[in-house]
Amino acid sequence: MNAAARDGEPRFLWQAQRVCPWTNNNNEHGRSLKKRLTKRDTGDWIELTGFVTRLLSDDNDGSRHQRFIIDIGLRTTLLIAHNLDLAQRVPLGLGDRVQVRGMYEWNDLGGLVHWTHHDPQGVEDGGYIRYRRRVYR
Repeated sequence: MNAAARDGEPRFLWQAQRVCPWTNNNNEHGRSLKKRLTKRDTGDWIELTGFVTRLLSDDNDGSRHQRFIIDIGLRTTLLIAHNLDLAQRVPLGLGDRVQVRGMYEWNDLGGLVHWTHHDPQGVEDGGYIRYRRRVYR
């Protein structure tokens, strides 16, 4: 049973209105978000906004992935792994603001988000990256 089901909340941990604001002025949301990013949340769908702090080389081992790190506030960063075999590359630069929806996986460095693309089987809604009014699925 995932964390959302235990708490009786909706299936997704953060709905659009609950995303940590990119200005990070709302500490209540920030503390809630920080508390949620734990090993227990692995496999849950999340939706959040952050700023690109690092652009990494593509991962070409198996499926190709565009990789970058975003800062979501409160000294928390996440690795985003965006599948280039299923979705278009996002033309990002350092400091760019992005909204991401994908599946969270915990690790010692803060975690990663993958499945930022459509579901090729059509079972799940899938994820996305929203950048400059364009959605990359």
